[in-house]
Amino acid sequence: MIQPQSVTFFVDRCLGSKCIVETLQRAGINIEIHDKHFDKGAQDVDWLPEVGKRGWVVLTKDANIGKHTLERIAVTRANIKMFALASQNLSGGDMAAIFLKAIVSMQEFVREHPAPFIAKIYRDGKVSMWKDNQMLLEELKRYLS
Repeated sequence: MIQPQSVTFFVDRCLGSKCIVETLQRAGINIEIHDKHFDKGAQDVDWLPEVGKRGWVVLTKDANIGKHTLERIAVTRANIKMFALASQNLSGGDMAAIFLKAIVSMQEFVREHPAPFIAKIYRDGKVSMWKDNQMLLEELKRYLS
């Protein structure tokens, strides 16, 4: 069993698989689930601030969060640490296996990199920075000026 290191991962609704939640919980990972806290139709810009206040680390496959300015701004303002799957067309079992393979690297990544950030997780479990805090904070400053 993998030892959780006081990181709570928030499973975005778009992952939609009980398989992911159950696999990570069985491995001893602290998990929070979107639908336990928010309406099913809640927009990202609405739930991100609350997840940020709680210090949860977001797991998603929604690459649009990193591509759309308003969603990146919401990530930045909420001081979110986020991991997005790089591959989109995966089964729940495949996604669960990738997250499980990457979990220790993600926990280390969370400790080593200041919020906000958006990192990508690849099929082989590799984790790499996509949008770091400096890039996100500079964008927020430009957006607000």
